[in-house]
Amino acid sequence: MSAPHLLVHDKADNVGVVVVEDLKAGTDMLCVVTEDNSDFHLTSKNDVPIGHKIALKAIKAGDTAIKYGQDIGKFIQDVEEGGHVHVHNLKTKRW
Repeated sequence: MSAPHLLVHDKADNVGVVVVEDLKAGTDMLCVVTEDNSDFHLTSKNDVPIGHKIALKAIKAGDTAIKYGQDIGKFIQDVEEGGHVHVHNLKTKRW
């Protein structure tokens, strides 16, 4: 298997984490689910820095972001499948 571009921690997650430098829009990403070592492919819609998240499916504003199988915040904008997820479209529910 090639080195993955994106890690997904839990099958319930709707975002994954970019694990390569300088991911470019249009990249056919190898995505690995660490829970069971399964994999799938997804196309990045944006340039995304390492450590940032990508939506695994189309997500609507108001939906909950799930990472590590846990609620990590609320989407404040719609995000397309393969879209960049960060502070511009995701906010914590803590404050």
